Amino acid sequence: MTPIPTLAAAPTAAAATTTVTTVTAAGATAPPRPVRVLHAARRPALVLVAHGSRDPAAGAEIARLVDRLRAARPELDVRLGHLGLNAPLLPEVLDGLSGPAVLVPLLLSRGYHARVDIPAALAAAPQVTGTVAAPLGPHPLLAEALAARLAEAGWRRGADSRDAVVLAASGSRDPAAALDTTEQARLLALRLGVPVHPGYVAAGGPSVAETVARLAAEGRRPAVAGYFTAPGDFARLAAAAGAPLAAAPLGAHDAVVRLVLDRYRAGVPALLPTAA
Repeated sequence: MTPIPTLAAAPTAAAATTTVTTVTAAGATAPPRPVRVLHAARRPALVLVAHGSRDPAAGAEIARLVDRLRAARPELDVRLGHLGLNAPLLPEVLDGLSGPAVLVPLLLSRGYHARVDIPAALAAAPQVTGTVAAPLGPHPLLAEALAARLAEAGWRRGADSRDAVVLAASGSRDPAAALDTTEQARLLALRLGVPVHPGYVAAGGPSVAETVARLAAEGRRPAVAGYFTAPGDFARLAAAAGAPLAAAPLGAHDAVVRLVLDRYRAGVPALLPTAA
């Protein structure tokens, strides 16, 4: 009779030794023999960290981004945590996790949240072996998404040299954030072939409205590119700054999905080099 092999329960490590016990049809048991069994390594969770907003449209757009991430990488455990204003908050999400995780800030520049708040939340969850990825911006993929949003709004480069774009950002008191926004403006200018000037709606200066007015006074045709992750008050303020054309925020654009996954992959080697 052909022996029927049965496997003992295997440990959860990526590679482990287990035993095979051979049982014959008559019930005789052969001596166990060790075998090497490979098990799939546990992939780190992807924790998307959003700022949070009271605007329902912002929450809906972030939810679409999460859905697109899950569709793109169905094998990943993708979770969403907020820094404030919306549930679930980041500490609550981390409390529900254990093991490896890559936290990807849905932020467009360096600043206090990226430097202090997110690492502090991770440090307060000792059961999570995590790392914090870089903010999304600046990056050429964001220039791709910004250009696409401008095109969707009807922007076309004219035959003359009067076109200009205002990169409307929220602003920050952190000098590094201003440098990041300036670099993103440079990347967008390279893609569009027209001058791109930073403008701010909250902290820092000049404001979006001031930049639009200055460019118009110089005889240019200013358009506003919304350098925001989702709809909200800042995006509305930028759209009302007086430009003839204002584009929608980045949202769940395909380039943003790709960039989030790039940031995740860049963070994985510090935790589990072979997982991604």
